[in-house]
Amino acid sequence: MKENGFTLIELMITVAIIGIIASIAYPSYQDSVRKTRRAAAQADLVELASFMERTFTTDNSYASAALPALGTEQYTVDLQIQTATAFRLRAIPTGAQATDTCGTLTISNTGATTPTGDCW
Repeated sequence: MKENGFTLIELMITVAIIGIIASIAYPSYQDSVRKTRRAAAQADLVELASFMERTFTTDNSYASAALPALGTEQYTVDLQIQTATAFRLRAIPTGAQATDTCGTLTISNTGATTPTGDCW
C-alpha cells in the first residue's frame, strides 16, 4: 500500500528555497521603503516652500511665517529664516532613514536643493 504525502526532505528543501528567495527580496523591499519615505519628505518640503512663497506674497517677508506641523518619524522638517527675504527648509533623516546615504535635503527660497543627484 502506497501512502501519499511529502517526505521530510522535500519539505526541508521547500523551506530552504523560500528562505533564499526571502533573503534576496527583503533588501529590495527595504530599499523601496526608503525611497518612498524620501519622496514623501521631498513632497513635504516642496509643499512647505510653496506655503512660504504664499506668505511672502501676502506679507512681503518670510519672517512672519509659522509653519504647520509637518514631519514624520523618518524625517524632521526644519525651517531656518535667514533674512526677511530668504529661507531654507531641511528634511533631516531620523530613525531608520538616518542610515540612508542620501543625507539631509534642503530647499531654499530660490528653489535650489541640496543634495542633488539620484537620491533626491
